[in-house]
Amino acid sequence: MNEFDLIRRYFAGRGVRRDDVPLGIGDDAALLTPPLGQSLAVTVDTLLSGVHFAADIPPADLGHKALAVNLSDLAAMGAEPAWAILALSLPQADEAWLAAFAEGFFALAGRHSVQLVGGDTTRGPLSVTVQVQGFVPQEKALTRRGARPGDHVFVTGSLGDAGAGLAIEQGRLEFAGPPADFLLARLHRPTPRIDAGLALRGLATAAIDISDGLAQDLGHILAASGVGAVLDIDRLPLSDELLASGIDRPWRLAVSAGDDYELCFTAPADADRGVADVLDCPLIRIGRITCEPGQHWLDAAGQPAELPSHGWDHFARGRA
Repeated sequence: MNEFDLIRRYFAGRGVRRDDVPLGIGDDAALLTPPLGQSLAVTVDTLLSGVHFAADIPPADLGHKALAVNLSDLAAMGAEPAWAILALSLPQADEAWLAAFAEGFFALAGRHSVQLVGGDTTRGPLSVTVQVQGFVPQEKALTRRGARPGDHVFVTGSLGDAGAGLAIEQGRLEFAGPPADFLLARLHRPTPRIDAGLALRGLATAAIDISDGLAQDLGHILAASGVGAVLDIDRLPLSDELLASGIDRPWRLAVSAGDDYELCFTAPADADRGVADVLDCPLIRIGRITCEPGQHWLDAAGQPAELPSHGWDHFARGRA
């Protein structure tokens, strides 16, 4: 099977067909028609074998995650997904692997009406690059720079699950059964909070997705907005499965592990009820925005808590 057979068999003509795609896969470039009055939100991520995923990851999981991490970026901007471009580097054209990868990719794409409109395939070390584009009404995009003193800090879902899943996968945590399966699924098949991002338009003052660890990602909001935050460790949302794993101080994973792909956002204090009413996922207030720069984490007794070195940094050799 050559490169063009691969594209025709596993990617061309698959999934949803959108009216705003006059020309998709099969030419030198796609032709796309953005709607009037909408800004185009664009993001891209590369996943590398041995860096972002284990070489033996189920290919359907990899297909799902490669798209999900990009959709999460659109969710954080309050953007509605539309199109995707896929660049795939493969050591060899393994048909069973490709079929499973495409199944995972297109299943998630179909749930969010995303059409694959182009890409590239090449021989080389296993890596996946996905670019997605979506729409957000002009002047309505969520950004990192709108947080104001007095706003509350919220997170969706639960945090630290993917970090525990990674510990299980790497053999650093001995844990089995359905709770372990849940944690591994949170690592390999994250849920991009698209509906939450859309619901937060006009309510949130700033937003970001939690990909590199809560403390690090929240830090981007604080730096862009020129503010600080006081946060309560005891308010961090931890799943029953994470608590059952026996990990010591599981809140440390919630703060620093990343890969959860939940949303962290700020909103005015009087918007609490309105925010909770429009979201389709759990929502927890974990702190408030202050004038004083920096993050100030407090324990149950109201005393300063010592955080682990936090976040993902490729050029600092991964997680600190």
